[in-house]
Amino acid sequence: MAKILVVEDNEINRDMMVRRLQRRGYTIVTAVDGQQGVDMTHSEKPDLVLMDMSLPVLNGWDATRQIKGDPDVKNVPVVGLTAHAMVGDRDQALQAGCDDYATKPVEFEKLIELINRLIKVS
Repeated sequence: MAKILVVEDNEINRDMMVRRLQRRGYTIVTAVDGQQGVDMTHSEKPDLVLMDMSLPVLNGWDATRQIKGDPDVKNVPVVGLTAHAMVGDRDQALQAGCDDYATKPVEFEKLIELINRLIKVS
């Protein structure tokens, strides 16, 4: 099954996401800040990254830009996740290089469909 990197600083959100994805059979690795997310994208070579956009050390927009700007990992799909549902946030995430975007609280079934679609495309 596919490996997913969950980059989320909120422990409750991260644990809930990890448990639900593991129940679906995905292999999960986690990072708690944007820089760790960039580093783990290189070291873990995930099939997909779920990137919270509001992160410490390096925010999700900048972390995504670094991932997408690196030839070694630029093809790894990144899904931006944010509680901010403001007009323009989706565009900002896509401009940063996210392959798609989802708001929190996450509609889990829609997220699974999105993950499966992006992993098949990559």
